Amino acid sequence: STRHCPWKMNQLPPKSPVASPVSESMNSRGEALDNLSMDSFWLEVENIKQSAEAEQEECSLADVKTQEEGEAEAEWLQDAGLSELLGDSGSDKDNLVLLSTLTRTQAAAVQRRLDTYSRSRRRRNKHPVRDVRDIFGVAGSEDTAAEKEESSPEPLWHNLRTSNTQRKTQDYSCTVRNPGKEEVFNMDVAYSEQAAVLLKGSFLSESRKLKDGSALTRFKIPKGRLGVTRIGDLSAQDMKKIPTLALIELTALCDILGFELKRNKAAKLKTTEKRLFGVPLNTLLENDQKLLPNTKVPLLLQALLSCLEKRGLETEGILRVSGSQTRIKSLEQKLERDFYSGLFRWDEVHQNDVSGLLKRFIRELPAPLLTAEYLPAFAAVQNIPDLKQRLQALNLLILILPESNRNTLKALLEFLSKVVARENNNKMNLWNVSTVMAPNLFMHKGLPNKIPEGKEKQLAEGAADVVRMMIHYQDLLWTVSSFLVAQVRKLNESNNKRYQFCDKRIKNLLRKIHADKDKVEKNQGEPSKIVKVHASLLLKDSLEVHLNNATRVADVLRQFQKNLCQNGWNIVNTVNLLKCNNSTGCTNLLLYEVGGNIGEHCLDPDTYLLDLYYINPHAEWIIKQNPSYPRMF
Repeated sequence: STRHCPWKMNQLPPKSPVASPVSESMNSRGEALDNLSMDSFWLEVENIKQSAEAEQEECSLADVKTQEEGEAEAEWLQDAGLSELLGDSGSDKDNLVLLSTLTRTQAAAVQRRLDTYSRSRRRRNKHPVRDVRDIFGVAGSEDTAAEKEESSPEPLWHNLRTSNTQRKTQDYSCTVRNPGKEEVFNMDVAYSEQAAVLLKGSFLSESRKLKDGSALTRFKIPKGRLGVTRIGDLSAQDMKKIPTLALIELTALCDILGFELKRNKAAKLKTTEKRLFGVPLNTLLENDQKLLPNTKVPLLLQALLSCLEKRGLETEGILRVSGSQTRIKSLEQKLERDFYSGLFRWDEVHQNDVSGLLKRFIRELPAPLLTAEYLPAFAAVQNIPDLKQRLQALNLLILILPESNRNTLKALLEFLSKVVARENNNKMNLWNVSTVMAPNLFMHKGLPNKIPEGKEKQLAEGAADVVRMMIHYQDLLWTVSSFLVAQVRKLNESNNKRYQFCDKRIKNLLRKIHADKDKVEKNQGEPSKIVKVHASLLLKDSLEVHLNNATRVADVLRQFQKNLCQNGWNIVNTVNLLKCNNSTGCTNLLLYEVGGNIGEHCLDPDTYLLDLYYINPHAEWIIKQNPSYPRMF
């Protein structure tokens, strides 16, 4: 029977009815999901409903305005860092720098939205914006065909047909999923470019089992010569560029797959006088950082997760078994009063009540943890038939999230992984945890009801499957793709050159730029290089390192440790410098790439330094202590 939810999940359907290969794939996924119990999901929905009914006055919605034609495109261009393209005057230098870094599919995505916005402006008899050809040049035959294809009611999926013979494509175009086996997850090539290659080949429907985590495909990110970059490895300055690039890439990917990427406007709720529950994440963090600087996850959430990790991981049915609503409400009031004073007694609280407080904290956020803007996109991921492409979309969505939301979500997912790891004791496997948490993440009182009639079951299962993927593949999802890092480097290089052009001694600078470029190109033919590695906080002198094609970051760190131990260098402070009884196999030191075409980049131990030198010859390399370890000074 149909369950009535107090708040509905938003879902983005494809632009038009999906073609048969996709329908077959979706049906196979649905059949697999039918074998899994959704009782936990609907039980959680009923618990949320009861909680909402008791506090109906707190669930009032503001009016959600329908966007006029062209508004969505205008907002998209602004969020993509291309707002100046909307006007008929002003400098286009920033836009041209960004556009120069885009791939073919990314540029096509920008052009479509700018073209749509231009047409809407003309229809409303407003001053027209510049023609898109002024930005991208005269459209060739491919561009014209792309425009016709985009405006046609025929979905892109219509071109995908199941073939008896599998056509050979690039290595990254593997579409057949082998549950439990390992596959390559390519992050060197833009996802939209990979999807475009798939369109030229055959598309084989995926069949997969969802009974347990072990049946899920294992993906491996191949480490190239420049290693792998995780979220947190880049400086804050460079990370600010990532969401813009990820939004453009996600839009390009959706265009190729035939899905429309729509975003909500955040609905305003009544303000609250509370200090913990129902408070915006940024406000919570600002208050917490006054007590503990550099706090990245709200202290209340940290306390809830810590309490559950200490006493709740072994509890049967944790998260699923609901605590008393009356006790939970009373505990919330006590926390509001006593949490910051340190008087709240966590040891007196039942584990199920703590899990209830955790879910309540997530639900009561004024805006969804996945953000009001992108919650529909997270929900729509379920409509992508191919598992690898679903993960590609999720990876980009994670990168688009504000830093506070992303850090909070990661803390939650890490805890949920620990719950799943104790499955033998708590009887909560990956699917159980996903079905319980999905309503708390995808149902929000601040969003309008848009569930089509009869779609409740399909969307509920899809939401649970998205949560399941975020838990199981979180290490992969919290990785910054190599192609995005390369685009950040290009942006930085272009910005640096632009500032140099402002100098009066432009001719001398131009000569210097060309000389440096020639020098780098010449050096690329050299089999080795001697560079200096700095460690000013540890040593007064720099370390001279001889690089060859086999020299990795890990080798340099080992050499640095060896010199510290054997050569008696002038060490500033060696307390806790080496771990594991002075073993060079375990260290709390990291090597950073600083300057040049990057702000600051913590390097993967498997990065080949000669290759990195050719990519960024003007950077400095600095050894620092791992911030996750206690400081030495």
